[in-house]
Amino acid sequence: MKDIARRFPQNPLLSPKDLTATNQGLHIACLLNPGVFKFEGKTWMLVRVAERPQQSEIHVSFPILNITGETEIMEIALNDADLIATDARVVRYKGVDYLTTLSHLRLLCSDDGIKFYEPEGYSKLFGSGTLQTFGIEDCRVTFLESKFYLTFTAVSDSGVGVGMRTTTNWKTFESHGMILPPHNKDVAIFEEKINGLYYMLHRPSSVDIGGNYIWLAESPDGLHWGNHKCIVKTREGYWDSGRVGAGAAPIKTEKGWLEIYHGATKEHRYCLGAFLLDLNDPSKVIARTEHPIMEPTEPYEVSGFFGHVVFTNGHIVEADGDTITMYYGAADEFVCGAHLSIKEIFAALEV
Repeated sequence: MKDIARRFPQNPLLSPKDLTATNQGLHIACLLNPGVFKFEGKTWMLVRVAERPQQSEIHVSFPILNITGETEIMEIALNDADLIATDARVVRYKGVDYLTTLSHLRLLCSDDGIKFYEPEGYSKLFGSGTLQTFGIEDCRVTFLESKFYLTFTAVSDSGVGVGMRTTTNWKTFESHGMILPPHNKDVAIFEEKINGLYYMLHRPSSVDIGGNYIWLAESPDGLHWGNHKCIVKTREGYWDSGRVGAGAAPIKTEKGWLEIYHGATKEHRYCLGAFLLDLNDPSKVIARTEHPIMEPTEPYEVSGFFGHVVFTNGHIVEADGDTITMYYGAADEFVCGAHLSIKEIFAALEV
């Protein structure tokens, strides 16, 4: 099956050079995977902005947040025997893993869905507390019952878990701490209750028994989650053999809840696929695409901070009920846009 995504001719929509770093001495290394929503008649993104110091030929350096929320720079000699720095995203030093960049979330908006800018009067969102000292990442945005739910990856030396904040106006936020403990990420909350309950997709991880699979959880109040069920697993020999994870909130259709998800091989090539869940019992998977609906093929998807990646956590369903305007991260460096057709995705689903 061919790639069915119709990419914006203006791609990339955003590059690191388009924004300004938060601190002197840091530069923006990459922009990644925005959460997307409509607000006050505009299209908005909550973009993950990853920063780090300029690198030298003899040191690796990276920022972290201390307990008071101030940025500190760690610097390690490349010839230090305790350093393992073979991955662009993570270094290991004296048995502890550190991210090479520090991420925060930044609000941008657009009048036409193509040209995005930073509006005045809206703050950047930073990590806070001991469980977010390595930053906050990859936010999904769900609008439910007049409130926006922001679920994001919270990273520290204690692990990778899921944090949540809520807002009604994007200027004041209520923090709900870590709603799922390590190791977990890729949380997308459904934009409608089902039989009186809140539902979410999430991705716990295991390095031993099990794997990086998509799970379903339910909640009576949107804060406390239980009755976890594993619903989508990796497939050996397929494009999603290494890991799978949710994209944005599932789309309600007459045939079921449609979810666009990411999958990767063990060699870390990221593509997008889709699956369909039962409307009344979302633990039942009705169908799933055998082949990707989008693959990294364009130069800005193949080459970047971490190449061969297309990854989404944000989209808008247009008024025609068929067109999905999807915003996605490319090569862990750029923010791009594409259109998908729900009808074409349905045609690609296999029971």
